Amino acid sequence: MALSTVHSRVLVGLQAHAVEVEVHLANGLPLFTLVGLADTEVKEARERVRSAIVNAGLTFPHNQRITVNLAPADLPKDSGRLDLPMALGILAASGQIDAARLVGWEFAGELSLSGALRPVRGALAMGLALRRAGPTTRLVLPPGSAEEAALVPDAQVFRAQHLLDVVQAFAPSDGAPSEGWVRLRGQNPWVHQAPPWPDMADVKGHSGPKRAMEIAAAGGHSLLLVGPPGSGKSMLAQRLVGLLPALAVDDALESAAIASLAGRLDLQRWGCRPYCAPHHTASAVALVGGGSPPRPGEISLAHRGVLFLDELPEFPRSALEALREPLETGTITIARAARRAEFPARFQLVAAMNPCPCGHAGSMDGRCRCTPDQVVRYQQKISGPLLDRIDLHIHVSNLSAEELLHQAPGEASAPIAERSAAARARAWQRQGCSNTALQGQAIDAHAQLDPAASQWLQRAATRLGLSGRSTHRTLKVARTIADLAGSERVSTAHMAEALQYRSGWGQRA
Repeated sequence: MALSTVHSRVLVGLQAHAVEVEVHLANGLPLFTLVGLADTEVKEARERVRSAIVNAGLTFPHNQRITVNLAPADLPKDSGRLDLPMALGILAASGQIDAARLVGWEFAGELSLSGALRPVRGALAMGLALRRAGPTTRLVLPPGSAEEAALVPDAQVFRAQHLLDVVQAFAPSDGAPSEGWVRLRGQNPWVHQAPPWPDMADVKGHSGPKRAMEIAAAGGHSLLLVGPPGSGKSMLAQRLVGLLPALAVDDALESAAIASLAGRLDLQRWGCRPYCAPHHTASAVALVGGGSPPRPGEISLAHRGVLFLDELPEFPRSALEALREPLETGTITIARAARRAEFPARFQLVAAMNPCPCGHAGSMDGRCRCTPDQVVRYQQKISGPLLDRIDLHIHVSNLSAEELLHQAPGEASAPIAERSAAARARAWQRQGCSNTALQGQAIDAHAQLDPAASQWLQRAATRLGLSGRSTHRTLKVARTIADLAGSERVSTAHMAEALQYRSGWGQRA
C-alpha cells in the first residue's frame, strides 16, 4: 500500500483555491477511480495520465487499484490543469519519484498523450494566490503559463516542457536538471511596450467633446457621445484610453489575471490598460460574464480600462440593464445554482449613439425623415436609470468640409494626458481614490464646495428635477473640473460646467 499527496490549485471565478491531489495504490482488481467533484474534463484525465506515463517510458501500475481523491471534495474542479499533479501522485506513490521532495511545490498542467505539457488558463491568478499565501511555495507550470505567473513580483516559477522534465527534477537520486526545466525570474512589470493608441491630434475641431474627454480621463467618469453618423464619436472614444495614466503594479496584475482567466492575455501588452469594444449583437452573458464554470465578461476584461459600446441602442435591452450594478459597485457577482463567482469590473464606460434611427435628428439641413414617435422609441431603448449612471452626456456635431480639410491638427494626447494625470494625482492625495469612486460621506467630506456653489447646485437640481444620483455625479464631475483647474474648492463656474453635461438629452457641449 502506498499513499502520496501533490498540491495544486483550481479556479472559481478569479480565486485560485488550493487543492490536494491524494493518490492511493493498493492491491486488488486493476481500477482507476477518481473522486472529489470532478468535472468531465477532469474525469477524462485518467486516459491522458495513463498514456502520458507509458509513452514517457515510465511505469504505470496497471496491476493495482488506483484511487485519486481531489480535496476538498465540495470544491468544483474543471479543465485539464490537474493532469500533471495526478501523474506525479501516481509516480510518487509507486516510488518512481521522491514524494518527500514534493513538499513546498505546487503543480498545474495539461498532459498530452506523449507526456508533453500544455498551457492552462488562469496561471496568473495562481501566481497571485501563491503571493498572498507566502513566498516559500514554488510553482511548476507548462510553457505559455509559466511566463504569465512569472509576472508576479518575487514569484518562484519553474517551466517544464515535458513530464520527464518534472520527473528528473524530483527523482530519488540527485541529477542535473534537463534542458526543459527552467526557473523563470520575476519579470519587471514596468518593462513593456506601450500600445500605439490613436492620438487626439487626429481629431480636428470638437473642442467641447475634447474637453469632456479630458474631464472623463481626469476623474474616471463615464461618457455618452450622441451625434449623427460620421461626426467622430468612435474616433474620440478610441482615444480615451491613451489619455489615462499608467497602471499601478497591483492593478496591472489584477487586470492581467482576468485576461489570463479568459485566455486573452497578451504578454506584449502587459501593464497596459485594456480596451474592449464588443459588437452590439453581444448578449448579456457576453457583457457581464456567465457560463458554467463562470467566466468573466467584457466588463471584467475591461477592468481598469475602457469599455466602448458603439451603437448603444442596438444592444439587447437585457444586456444594457445588466450594466447598472457594475457601474455603481465596480464588481459583478455571477450566481448559478451550484456556483457563485465575483469578478472585478471597475471599467470606464464610453458609449456612442445616434440621436434617431436615421441619425440626423436636429440637423439644420432637414435630412431627418424620422417621425417623432420613431425618435422617442429609439431614444427610449436606453433606460433612464442607465442614463442616470453616465456622468457626461456630450453632443458631437458634424464638421463642415472646410473645417475637415483645412483646419490644423488638434492638441496631441500627451499634454492632455499630463493634465489629466496631474488632476488625478490631486484627487488621490486628497482622498485616496479617483473622484468617480467617491461614495457616501466621502462626497461631502472631499467635495469642498463654496457656499455660493452649493446654493447654486440646490436651485439647479430643483429646477431640473435631478435625482439624488444625478446630483452626486454632477458634484463629482465638478470636483474633477476643479482639480483640472488646480483649485482646492469647487466654485460656481466649476459647477455650471459640470451641470451642462447632464442638463438634457443630446444637449450640446
